[in-house]
Amino acid sequence: MTVPTDTLTVPASPSKGTPMSDQADHDSPSEEPVGPAPTDPASWPPPQPPAGSVASVGAPSAPAPGGPVIVPPRPVGPFRHGFGLGAGAGLGLGVAVLALGIVGALLSTLTLVVVPLSSGVGRSASLQTIWGSPTAKHTLRAIPITGTIMADTSDGLGLTVGTYGYEVARTIDQLTAKDADGIVLLMNTPGGSITGSRAIADAVDRYRARTGKKVFAHVEGMSASGGMYTMANADRIIADHGSLIGSVGVVSGPFARYKDITGTTGTLLESGVTTQGGVTYEYLSMGRDKDFGSPYRDITPEERQVWMTMLGIEYDAFVDWVSEHRGIPADTIKDTYGAHMFDGQTAVANKYADAVGGQDEAFREFATLAGVDPAATRVAQVASPGLLSSLLGADARVPGVAPAAKPEGGQPARATARLCSGAPQVLAYQGDVAAFCG
Repeated sequence: MTVPTDTLTVPASPSKGTPMSDQADHDSPSEEPVGPAPTDPASWPPPQPPAGSVASVGAPSAPAPGGPVIVPPRPVGPFRHGFGLGAGAGLGLGVAVLALGIVGALLSTLTLVVVPLSSGVGRSASLQTIWGSPTAKHTLRAIPITGTIMADTSDGLGLTVGTYGYEVARTIDQLTAKDADGIVLLMNTPGGSITGSRAIADAVDRYRARTGKKVFAHVEGMSASGGMYTMANADRIIADHGSLIGSVGVVSGPFARYKDITGTTGTLLESGVTTQGGVTYEYLSMGRDKDFGSPYRDITPEERQVWMTMLGIEYDAFVDWVSEHRGIPADTIKDTYGAHMFDGQTAVANKYADAVGGQDEAFREFATLAGVDPAATRVAQVASPGLLSSLLGADARVPGVAPAAKPEGGQPARATARLCSGAPQVLAYQGDVAAFCG
């Protein structure tokens, strides 16, 4: 007979007066090994506990003759408690890693959303509905043209909100036929630079040719000069009640001229010209007429002719653009309309607009002209970036919108727009630039 050589471990006898259950739950039970099984076949197997008793060995006890098989309980010791603590810590760490992974994925997704905002492209940015149901099947993309129109961020800021024409043009160029059922220009501007105004108008033509969609304009207060340049090629122009439209013309200046100057004075808060003291201001220049625009001398006839020729070229281009897209003879614009502003009804009579109507009426008509059901259409524009988007790097403004200059250190804000300082430039602007520049 083959004799097993396994070593069994059995618990030592419990201390006197200590219940077996207490001994079984003790953190460090005393155990004593039993040596190799005896070689005497007559003494094998070892004596077993009486039937019905519980042994704390790791295997079922052998049944007594006629008795049931008793499965002993698993011992509770340092390994079990250590395993429980380790498993709990591991589970907690796993949950933490999973949570961090979810947050990281969310931040990555948000970053993909805000990147177009920081780059000036509004196609993938979040939209806010300004008319209709947010869940509407069809969308007309609204693009605000508000305040003075400038070319781009290099033109700086004014005292009021403005529009960067190049950024608006890039936004329009990113739109595809699937992004919207058409575009609505929301006009409320006195005009501005010819560069920025024409950039938007050209982007409108490209959008229409690329997508086959229509472009509309709703005048919500004023669309003057550069605003007329921007929206003249729209498929439908509706003026809100009380709006002003027109001022097809160009302007450049102002050109100051101080006469009989004896001196200049100034303080930290104010500068000016007086008649006391000596003359302390002059231009040093090389190149004929390089100091054109100096307030200390008159404009020469030659300088005037050169500048007027430039104005004429820009003016003719402006008039021809409006004439072509609005179906108005160029001579009528020049000789009859001039650079006047018109109310909505007169603008319709002069073909500067097609109808007069409020926002709801205009949007419903635009949806119908776009070939979609107004009841299943919304008008939406790019929403301003939220706090989280700003923290992730998005500009704190809607693409195309030029924010107003803000006071610094409690001092009055100073406009930094290029059209407010430096050499005079040709503008398609209605009114006093001081309203924008201060």
